[in-house]
Amino acid sequence: MTAPEAATVESTINHQLAGLSLADKVRILTGSGPWTLHPLPSIKLRPIAMGDGPAGIRGVTDQPTETGASFPSPTALAATWDLNLATRLGGLFAAEARRHNVDVVLAPVVNLQRTPVGGRHFECFSEDPYLTGAVSGALVTAIQATGVAACAKHFIANDSETARTEYVAHIDERALREVYLAPFETLVTECGVWTVMAAYNGLLLGGDDSSATEHHGLLTGLLKEEWGFDGAVISDWTAANTTARTANAGLDVVMPGPGGPWELSLHKAVLQGEVAEEVVDDKVRRILRLAHRVGAVGDPAPVDSVDTRALLRELGARSTVVLKDDRELIPRRAADVKRLALIGPNAVDTFFQGGGSAHVNPDHLVTPHQGLRAALPGDTVITVCRGGYARPHEPDLDPARLVETGAPMLDLLDGSGEVVDSIPIGGGWARGLGADAASARLRARIHLSEPGRHWLGVGTVGTFTVRIDGRTVADGDVPAGHDVVLDSSVNAPPSHGGYVEITEPRDVLLEADLQIIEAWGHGRFARAVMRHREPGADIDQEIAEAVEAAVAADVAVVMVGTNSEIESEGFDRPDLDLPGRQDELIRQVCRANPNTIVVVNAGAPVLLPWLDEVSTVIWTWFPGQECGDALADVLFGRTEPSGRLPWTLPASHQQVPIPNAIPVDGVVDYREGIHIGYRGYLKDDLVPAAPFGHGMGWTRWNYDDIDIHTSDTEVTASVTVSNVGPRHGHETVQAYLEFHGDGPERPARWLAGFAVVDAAPGETTTASIRIPARAFQVWDPDSAGWQTPSGTYVLQVGRSVSDIRFTRDTPHP
Repeated sequence: MTAPEAATVESTINHQLAGLSLADKVRILTGSGPWTLHPLPSIKLRPIAMGDGPAGIRGVTDQPTETGASFPSPTALAATWDLNLATRLGGLFAAEARRHNVDVVLAPVVNLQRTPVGGRHFECFSEDPYLTGAVSGALVTAIQATGVAACAKHFIANDSETARTEYVAHIDERALREVYLAPFETLVTECGVWTVMAAYNGLLLGGDDSSATEHHGLLTGLLKEEWGFDGAVISDWTAANTTARTANAGLDVVMPGPGGPWELSLHKAVLQGEVAEEVVDDKVRRILRLAHRVGAVGDPAPVDSVDTRALLRELGARSTVVLKDDRELIPRRAADVKRLALIGPNAVDTFFQGGGSAHVNPDHLVTPHQGLRAALPGDTVITVCRGGYARPHEPDLDPARLVETGAPMLDLLDGSGEVVDSIPIGGGWARGLGADAASARLRARIHLSEPGRHWLGVGTVGTFTVRIDGRTVADGDVPAGHDVVLDSSVNAPPSHGGYVEITEPRDVLLEADLQIIEAWGHGRFARAVMRHREPGADIDQEIAEAVEAAVAADVAVVMVGTNSEIESEGFDRPDLDLPGRQDELIRQVCRANPNTIVVVNAGAPVLLPWLDEVSTVIWTWFPGQECGDALADVLFGRTEPSGRLPWTLPASHQQVPIPNAIPVDGVVDYREGIHIGYRGYLKDDLVPAAPFGHGMGWTRWNYDDIDIHTSDTEVTASVTVSNVGPRHGHETVQAYLEFHGDGPERPARWLAGFAVVDAAPGETTTASIRIPARAFQVWDPDSAGWQTPSGTYVLQVGRSVSDIRFTRDTPHP
């Protein structure tokens, strides 16, 4: 938007604001539903719709029938280190938003990966602030270029899911400015992000330890006044619990609706002088500015179409990191593979995304077997073996086992236990339940034919009783209420059930008495996910079958990892171990067949105690809906796995610098200061399993020459590299800084810039890396400003933080 156009919009906003009553003003600052703001027909303002999330647009209906494109996890995008690819994905974000009638994409998550056990680790980009800001900045710029708003979240220090609505983060001012605020500052001051989401947790800043939604120094002093943010600050869902304090702090929108402290009390607070009407006016201006930007007071801007499947397939493959390939098993010629063993729990069940608000019901899904089958000749034999169950919950019931057609029924009961209505419960949800329903009862007839012990049950929260053929097999109480939505236990509810012995095929009646949950912004609902585990081989037998298949195969592909029940919003992981007996499975298969490719399908780090015992290991993240095709492209030579780790892979639990983020007495102490991630490993001289920035690709590179130029605003490093391997490939040239001199403590080495180049075999190319002046600076709390300490700055360029090819002293800008 040009300056004259912006001035015209501001004039229009002032005119619109002048005609609004106080009641109208308050109304458009609150949610009309879980995902929308109130419309205001008098100024032709339609509802502004917001939608999750970081890995695709989920939509606004909360129905399993609403599908969307499922993207690779944000960490996968960061693993490409490719800003052009991030820009293209931003265009797809915008197209998906328009498809779902969403105006504000509730992404990106630019919190940092402070600890590898963080539940939302996979939703973030990196442990490094510069890489996070660069990749998310390209994404935001592309999203907003189309007239769709992005939302930088969660502001700030929402780096732990444990007690996330209660804890206060204690971060020293240098670390806060140089590390945790840095990506947000990039999105606000350089990319002009249109919305920012205030987090649940509190922050100790300037003597104030208020929650983010009530923190005047954070929202007004820093974000709006110092950084000049002209957009809207949105509360995280149900994070705002006061009226005057949140309004005066600088919060602009309270979500979700209906209800909440502003809808109920802000009008009164203004009349009583607790909140000045001028404060409300500023909020309304910001919402109207957002409305003009996204076309909510006119027509939305057109969005270019995107080849969704091709882009997501490319991203899934390009983000894949080759940790090692000692026997050069990647890529394989598909025609040479006559027998392939596809092994592992993540090969049988397709775990393509994490849990929580990042969840998307995919438009379609390419499984690993489907992808490999399509890429291999028709006469290639593929043997699939699970090798052991590794999920914390039992599998969902196959709907084909339901005796009655359609969804199972849910009886709604009044206070006396009488049935007042019966409704189908599709996808395990019954929403919008009326006040006359005091409780609910699930009824489902299920056909079981396999002889042996079947486990049947229900995933739910609240009080429950589960019966099989009238026999009570489980009862109890999973605490439910306001926080049940926040902690995501409602998305992956724990299982409750028991066993039934089947000697011949018959129908079984599964019943469950359920609590109706009521939560702000989500109304009254019941949750009941039917689950079933059929009789089968024990895990020893499954591993033995996998080994047998590997022995008979030319190539074995072992897919291991985590899933959405382990990595999710709402809770942190207890450890970094692969669940179940996956480590044992890998060791046995690799001993049986040296041509084994281990595929780690996880969003966040897991320990690989067998890493030195295997030949080839690749990391595929949560790869999204094109999972199987992307994997086949990597294995059989269509697309280079050119990813580089955006975080550090630890070798053990003991060496992780920040093993958890569990609050102590309500406080999360960021005691490591500026030494997050790889900086902590370098500080303590720890050798990880794989360093930050590591990735082999499928070709080889020489670093030939470097030329450094310094201007008043930046340093430019021109690095000449040559592809000396057998295939066209991509190289991520990484630039780090070291400091030698007096002054404040600095990291041993920190990322200052990078560039991705590509070249054919035998070709030489030049990577141009721009290193901004800020990379040399530190925050000085005494002067409350940025300073460049005097001393010697050393530029180190290489393939990872530990693989340095050039070391040169450099003057600073």
